[in-house]
Amino acid sequence: MVRDLAWLVQLGETGHVTGAAAALGTSQPTLSRALARLEDDLGVRIFERTPTGVEVTPDGQLVLDAARDLVARHDQLRADLANRLDPDAGLVRLAFLDSMATTLVPRLLRAFHADAPGVKVVLSQEPAHHIRRDLDRGAVELGLTMERAPDLGWLPVQRERLVVVVPPTHRLRRRTRVDLAELADDELVTTPPGFGHSALVRALLDEAGVSPPVSFESADLATIEGLVAAGLGVAIVPEAFAGLSGSVGLALASPSATRTIGLTWRPERPLAPPAARFVEFVRGRAWAD
Repeated sequence: MVRDLAWLVQLGETGHVTGAAAALGTSQPTLSRALARLEDDLGVRIFERTPTGVEVTPDGQLVLDAARDLVARHDQLRADLANRLDPDAGLVRLAFLDSMATTLVPRLLRAFHADAPGVKVVLSQEPAHHIRRDLDRGAVELGLTMERAPDLGWLPVQRERLVVVVPPTHRLRRRTRVDLAELADDELVTTPPGFGHSALVRALLDEAGVSPPVSFESADLATIEGLVAAGLGVAIVPEAFAGLSGSVGLALASPSATRTIGLTWRPERPLAPPAARFVEFVRGRAWAD
């Protein structure tokens, strides 16, 4: 259909079947049959034959204008796809957790840009359940998350130690290591239910057999650290966030106080060359700790 429309545009510009067929590298009968198919499909006469060639009809002018637009859009689509799929100059769509915005993601992207400067990475900063949704519907090709789903591809990228952050005036501020049971009476600042970090914190608290009251919730770990520094509770965060705005980081006695960040994707969908290049780049680097 697109080919027939492109031929129609050529015929409209040439104004002669013989000349258009020669320009297209096809025969006059083949071009005439393509024109007949379009006229039959649209139910209008597009051209009238004249002694010197063909002239477009009023209805045909509408068809010709639309054909030019459709052919141009089709050509642009092919060009865009070719560019997106180019492993050296294409496009990667990557979703990541909010908590990685100032830590892992900038380091990873800086290194990848040095390796593939022509590849554009479009970023989406969102919670884990949105990352899964966007992977499922194809809105992104890759995700950086803590949640390893059995039906998704998974490549460990970084293992982070979790610490407790307390206000600078907290009774335990001079300790180097604490047990979560010692914080049973403190108020907790954490992420809302449904976030991967919230589930991680809850598992650690359950392991310690404590359930401190929640004073504030925020989706942003840097904000959580700031609330702790202001004296509004304690929090469990990755070590990189400790002390950002004055909180005090304390090591946790629990050996499970870690989180693993992984790169994930839909394995049943072949990755486009730029996304596959990103995966292989990450696979070939040591990012952990």
